[in-house]
Amino acid sequence: MAPGLSRGMQMIRLILVALASLLLAHPALAAESAPSMTKRATVTLVSDTDSVAPGQPYHLGLRMRMAPGWHTYGRNPGDAGIPPELTWTLPAGTTAGEIAWPTPIRQKEGELMTFAYTGEVLLAVPATGPGPVKLHASWLVCDNICVPEEADFSLDLPAGNPSPSAQAGLFATAAATVPRPSPFQATISPQGALRVSGAGLSGQAVREAWFIADTADVIAASGAQALQGDADGITLALTPAEGFKPNLALPGVLVLRDNAGQQTALAVIAQPGDAPPPTSIWQALGFALLGGLILNLMPCVFPVLAMKAFGIAKLASGQRGAARAMAGAYTLGVLATFAAIGLGLVALRQLGHAVGWGFQFQSPIFVAGMAWVLFATGLAMSGLFEIQTGLESMGQGLTLRRGLSGSFASGALAVLVATPCTAPFMGVAIAAALAAPPAQTLAVFLAMGLGLAAPTALLSVVPAVGRLLPKPGAWMDIFRQAMAFPMYGAVVWLVWVVSLQSGSQGVLAVTSGILLIGFAAWLWRLRFRVARAIAVTAMLLALAMLPVLDSAEAPKSDSTAQGFTPERLASLRAEGRPVFINMTAAWCVTCLVNERVALGTQAVRAAFQAAGVTLLKGDWTRQDPRITTFLQAQGRDGVPLYIFFPAGGKPPVVLPQLLTESSVLAAIKG
Repeated sequence: MAPGLSRGMQMIRLILVALASLLLAHPALAAESAPSMTKRATVTLVSDTDSVAPGQPYHLGLRMRMAPGWHTYGRNPGDAGIPPELTWTLPAGTTAGEIAWPTPIRQKEGELMTFAYTGEVLLAVPATGPGPVKLHASWLVCDNICVPEEADFSLDLPAGNPSPSAQAGLFATAAATVPRPSPFQATISPQGALRVSGAGLSGQAVREAWFIADTADVIAASGAQALQGDADGITLALTPAEGFKPNLALPGVLVLRDNAGQQTALAVIAQPGDAPPPTSIWQALGFALLGGLILNLMPCVFPVLAMKAFGIAKLASGQRGAARAMAGAYTLGVLATFAAIGLGLVALRQLGHAVGWGFQFQSPIFVAGMAWVLFATGLAMSGLFEIQTGLESMGQGLTLRRGLSGSFASGALAVLVATPCTAPFMGVAIAAALAAPPAQTLAVFLAMGLGLAAPTALLSVVPAVGRLLPKPGAWMDIFRQAMAFPMYGAVVWLVWVVSLQSGSQGVLAVTSGILLIGFAAWLWRLRFRVARAIAVTAMLLALAMLPVLDSAEAPKSDSTAQGFTPERLASLRAEGRPVFINMTAAWCVTCLVNERVALGTQAVRAAFQAAGVTLLKGDWTRQDPRITTFLQAQGRDGVPLYIFFPAGGKPPVVLPQLLTESSVLAAIKG
């Protein structure tokens, strides 16, 4: 290399070193200071603006980037550690506020629990006034060992027209990690029970929760925080520490994780008081039993009541032992199906699926299958065929067989057709069940099954029933045939449900299946091999139509009500307008009755118009995760659900599941 060129390169290096020295020795001219660098962390002082206007607020922040495996601590470090400390030196007229602490993670360190930050974290503070800004900061970084570190930082923020700095995006990201103010009421009992409740919070929507007090030595960081939930909120059993004062408010961060794994951090201030107990397991069992009993009177169960009536009529034969055995098999079918649905709901929610009570009716394939099963049952009750062999797998056809298998199948079908209805008390019971441990969940669903099965089981074993009925005779065949017509009525209803789910293509598919099933039933009674082969082919053709139901689009509703979305509800509430929420589904017979006798009356419509009420309709006929989430947030697991939000942001009013015109008018008038 030429000597002149070599000397030129040396001069360039000297200039670069000199510039670097000047930058390190004087306040930074950009919105990020010179760094403090160790093998454990890189720390700088940053600003979200390059210049400051008089009186205009902006943000400063300590930006910490930890090396892999290292962490620092939050405002409450937990059982060990110390939080970062910031000491400002500011010119006259310039201020810096308190740290907006991001939500820390829980970190187990042996037997201790700490609340820490890993990776990158920004401790932002609000500020006013121009620089120069100087900061002395100290912090603790830990891995297998803990090392205290400290450094001095400075920024020159001149007065001028403010403009976002290159670091402004860091502050927006950090703001999203800061707990937002809680909209819920919180109390803390002298024993450390933290109760959080309010509209929009239910135990079944919360899979996991934990609380971090703002200061250490108030709540034991490593103590258990047992979660209990109900339809109105959640309760966390905290472990008070030495500094806990039962007569003082307890500020802190409540972290909620829902069934889909989404996490929300809320800043709460729990006021002293006795936390109301959540719904106990015994209350849930009682509500479940009552709900199951009342479910026998709901319209959804009417088709199965026809089969029950025919079964009770056969008790006139006086075979009490056989009657008791069949009653036991029916009850077992009810209990087994309730248990399967309950555990299926829990399993699907653990996998992150948004499902609720009656979720199977949201599938047009399931609705079509139920229509076909009930149609086949009606044909058999009409005497078109009698199932003895070969077609036992048709499901409800088993209910017409003599013996225990038919009674068991009757119980199973009773539960399946009952799920579109939610009887009073069942909403609370289901909400408590799905917020409880699996064993308690199973117990609540079995209690509902006992309630549904109890009337038929009791009628079957009470000898006086048989003495009240006429003696066996030809009337029983006539009665059996008459009881087929409720089956056909249920089929008509289910076809209508399919029309709302899958439109005209769905109706064509399900009615074509009905035709093929009727043709197969007629062929089957001929008892020829060729005829039965054609019957099986017809059944297979019906099954081949099922994919059409799932792919077809639902027709658009011509309802005057607006479609429910969380965004639309929030917008109307922000404007202070009154809102009436109608959560419904085409397969929910209770919903349809309520709309006819209460919501659809001239008086109610006039009252809505006079009060300026916006009607939002949530159609749950097909799966909609937004509606499922809203239902769960209200402590419900199925429809119907009616909520009136008065004008001016007043607390919402939850109406009963069985509506009357007077109850709706009373809610609107307040």
